[in-house]
Amino acid sequence: MPPGTVHAFGAVPGSGADLLIVFTPGVERFGYFRLLDQVRNGAAGPETVLGAQERYDNHFVDSTIWRNARQSGR
Repeated sequence: MPPGTVHAFGAVPGSGADLLIVFTPGVERFGYFRLLDQVRNGAAGPETVLGAQERYDNHFVDSTIWRNARQSGR
């Protein structure tokens, strides 16, 4: 993704996924994905991801399209 491009990822509800991400140039984001795993496992709440936006340079936007797709299972 080019810098500043709004995008998202997610497995189809009820299924798993393998994910390979390559950052070039290298940016320290391993902590971000560890945090996502903590949220997935219930060890942290979703608000912790919002609190880490500046640290990992990930900024969240609301998307009706994304929300509807997740709710419909697409």
